[in-house]
Amino acid sequence: MADSRAQQSSSRSTGRNRDAGESRRTVLIALASNAFIALAKLFGGLVSGSTALLAEAAHSVADTANQAFLLVSIALAKREPSEDRPLGHGQERFLWSFVAAVGMFLAGAVFAIGYGIYELLAGGSEEGGFAIAWIVLAVSAAAETVSWVRALRQARSEASEAGKPLRQHVRDSRDPNVKMVLFEDTAALLGVFIAAAGIGLHQLTKNAAWDQAASIVIGIMLIAVALRLARDAKHLLVGAAARPEERRAIEEAIERFDEIERVEELLTLVLGPNALLVAARVDLRNEIDAGRVERLSDDIAEELREAVPDVTEVFLDATPAAVRS
Repeated sequence: MADSRAQQSSSRSTGRNRDAGESRRTVLIALASNAFIALAKLFGGLVSGSTALLAEAAHSVADTANQAFLLVSIALAKREPSEDRPLGHGQERFLWSFVAAVGMFLAGAVFAIGYGIYELLAGGSEEGGFAIAWIVLAVSAAAETVSWVRALRQARSEASEAGKPLRQHVRDSRDPNVKMVLFEDTAALLGVFIAAAGIGLHQLTKNAAWDQAASIVIGIMLIAVALRLARDAKHLLVGAAARPEERRAIEEAIERFDEIERVEELLTLVLGPNALLVAARVDLRNEIDAGRVERLSDDIAEELREAVPDVTEVFLDATPAAVRS
């Protein structure tokens, strides 16, 4: 008997783009917030002469560019599968997330750390416009909090739906948008507090080195966050498998069918934030006829989507054990 293969591709666009609208709204809020904050920090840094505030301005510019990249990735990923890309464009989300992480790394390493060290070695002014610096920091903290709360609420909602603790959900999630916005906004709030500490110590001690040191600390923090985000995006971009619990659920769903002798091989591939490809080689019981094999393939594909909703593509190599031997 020749190998019987079944391919199920229903609800591709729906599966691959689930929650994309909510992610897009979250990113838009973060983009608008960071664009406003970047201008405010730049103005405050230039007027006050604060190195830390200028480092935070670079941070916010990088965040704004990153969120623009994420919006581009959502639009590109929504394109329909084509002859050249038969499995869709979901991995665009991971590519542009990686590019955004690189941008954050450069903002931290090149500007925040580099400019901070330059000013520290050159020696800065002893006094600055502290009043404007504090006003800008207060406004920035308020705006960053709005964006952070929005991202946190979405992450909590998704974690609750997935039945996972928030931290585990953020760690496991394949959606780069909410994860990146949440991480970036957390880093931005920490950056505001670090800048405030540097400016406050500068004001108290009359020593500008505190302000410049704060810029360096902000840069180090940005590099750490960028490396974490880049690692996650790279893992998904180069061809990640489904999570272990998803693979177990898929295998158990297949083996529940009486016609299945055993699963010989199971391969999975992440196609997008909410899209998984499943390819399985299974041994059938010898008495199964060709007509039942075709119906069984359809039934298994439907069962897999029930067990793991992110499954969008199913390929089965179903052969009776006697033929294989």
